[in-house]
Amino acid sequence: MSWLLRWQNRGAYWRLMRADKPIGIYLLLWPTVWALLWASEGLPSLSITLIFLGGVVLMRSAGCVINDYADRKVDGAVARTKARPIVSGEVGENEALQLFALLILMSFALVLMLNWHTVLLSVGALFLASLYPFMKRYTHLPQIVLGAAFSWAIPMAFMAIQNDLPSWLWLIYLANLTWTVAYDTAYAMVDRDDDLKIGIKSTAILFGRFDLYAILLLQLTTLGLLVFVGLVTALHFSYYLGLLIVAVMFAYQYTLIKTRQGEACFKAFLHNHWVGLVIALSVASGLII
Repeated sequence: MSWLLRWQNRGAYWRLMRADKPIGIYLLLWPTVWALLWASEGLPSLSITLIFLGGVVLMRSAGCVINDYADRKVDGAVARTKARPIVSGEVGENEALQLFALLILMSFALVLMLNWHTVLLSVGALFLASLYPFMKRYTHLPQIVLGAAFSWAIPMAFMAIQNDLPSWLWLIYLANLTWTVAYDTAYAMVDRDDDLKIGIKSTAILFGRFDLYAILLLQLTTLGLLVFVGLVTALHFSYYLGLLIVAVMFAYQYTLIKTRQGEACFKAFLHNHWVGLVIALSVASGLII
């Protein structure tokens, strides 16, 4: 039976999309907001803002669905994921693929409201979102693919607003990519023991005993790139004060992950929602003041 006919199963679909755990939406939302602010020089139009916000929710949901489909054979062996809807049998494999297709179609319908250059760029978003879940089987760097996917809204926002891709936007792209690899490495540290047993690869495994240094280096790179973008775009001094707050927040995260305990690493991962928000407020103040 088509999932569209199974209204009684809506709670399982909701959890499959991770709609009950919005942290992923926030982490995709904030860099999108940075780009919208920078591209519009402080005030993006309401229509474009709503299109991108809707796209964030739909594409993050689609990414969660295809991730769980890709991991359906291994999630049962990981303590944190063994109760997910596909593994538990609440949602069938075909239903998951149908839900993924629906979410992608809804996202594409939103993109069609933008210029055709942005529509073309959206193909990259679909490719990266679909590719990421399968990379953890072939490379220890799936977090880089995730960072590329989570950053793709940045060039799309510039194209939608400016109908152009200024070269400095790729500094924002790289800043978000390094930030994403940093926080997702902390996230991967939660599952590292289970992942080693079942053969799943991650940067947490690749970095090994140097994991803390790698995360610090990635966070420092993020800050350095954001400082450089601020200089290129001549932002107000308040922007740099915001980045100083972010540096303190990264230091707090270090106090959590240095224990390498799963609960503490997960707490550090969740804390990045606030990092993204502070950067967004910093960009807004730097552009508007």
